[in-house]
Amino acid sequence: MFDALTRQPDDPLLALIGLFQKDERPGKVDLGVGVYRDETGRTPIFRAVKAAEKRLLETQDSKAYVGPEGDLVFLDHLWSLVAGDTVERSHVAGVQTPGGSGALRLAADLIARMGGRGIWLGLPSWPNHAPIFKAAGLNIATYDFFDIPSQSVTFDNVVTALEGAAPGDAVLLHASCHNPTGGVLTEAQWMEIAQLAVQRSLLPLVDLAYQGFGRGLDQDVAGLRHLIGVVPEALVAVSCSKSFGLYRERTGAIFALTTSASSADTVRSNLAGLARTSYSMPPDHGAAVVRTILADPELRRDWAEELEAMRLRMTGIRHTLAEGLRTRWQSLGAIADQEGMFSMLPLAEAEVMRLRTEHGIYMPGSGRINIAGLKTAEVADVVAKFTSL
Repeated sequence: MFDALTRQPDDPLLALIGLFQKDERPGKVDLGVGVYRDETGRTPIFRAVKAAEKRLLETQDSKAYVGPEGDLVFLDHLWSLVAGDTVERSHVAGVQTPGGSGALRLAADLIARMGGRGIWLGLPSWPNHAPIFKAAGLNIATYDFFDIPSQSVTFDNVVTALEGAAPGDAVLLHASCHNPTGGVLTEAQWMEIAQLAVQRSLLPLVDLAYQGFGRGLDQDVAGLRHLIGVVPEALVAVSCSKSFGLYRERTGAIFALTTSASSADTVRSNLAGLARTSYSMPPDHGAAVVRTILADPELRRDWAEELEAMRLRMTGIRHTLAEGLRTRWQSLGAIADQEGMFSMLPLAEAEVMRLRTEHGIYMPGSGRINIAGLKTAEVADVVAKFTSL
């Protein structure tokens, strides 16, 4: 029966990782993989994570199942980090998930179960967004969110798309640190999106994967907090991979803002049911680590300080990179004002291939670069190679 299957194409990013690993040139640079790296080229483990793991090793007394909803204390602490006291907690249903991808899939399955017809997706977006929504059976409508040559968010397109959306449609929004463009929505634009969502009876699905990597822990969720303070219903998918450095632990959550405690209970039961028929129970370790950090004032303070140091390092690289690249592309000065790990350069695929073959600079054919993949000492050399194209 397996003969009925056809081989699926390899994931381009995974293939790029393999090519980079096989390259024996000493000066090679990986700007593709979406992980944070420090000045030594390592993806570090937070000090607070190590401390929390040590505490768990000494005190954890069971490896029993946590249940389809996951760690409830973790969910309370994580929602408080994300939303503050913006909305009534009893109106919010939360379920722990295997990473942000698991959260997005549960959200998509819930939308489909509710009879949702489709979701609006601004392009470019994270490459796995569309496949997740498609796999859940949702129709995907797209619009252009970002103009690469001018390095600007095309907000008029956002407004036009939402004004044309049908009542009940979902709309995917990036809370901050837009992947892959680094584009920033202003406070006024978030306010306009919130009003349009109310007027058109749309369901926002907000992807929050980089809290603390853009402008700060609270600043990165300011737009999200305004949104959920205005709309009656919303979904928020949260990943702890970047903010806590827990990439391989697959730690995340899906939260649903509802209009009442009874509605939240109904939504929670549906999310738990969808989880039960998919992966059954979420992994515990990462959530236990996050819970331990957020519940302990000293660990939380140390975690926040280390996260802020990472953010400032990326911001410094952004400014240096922008200053160098604007000598050839004036618009790339905007990289300094973008946020998060990623930006997109106006490069043709042939230029991306030249950078790879001639200089050992690895990046996707789309021109997306991972700012956090650069060491400060590499920036000048990388700029010279980019501007020599």
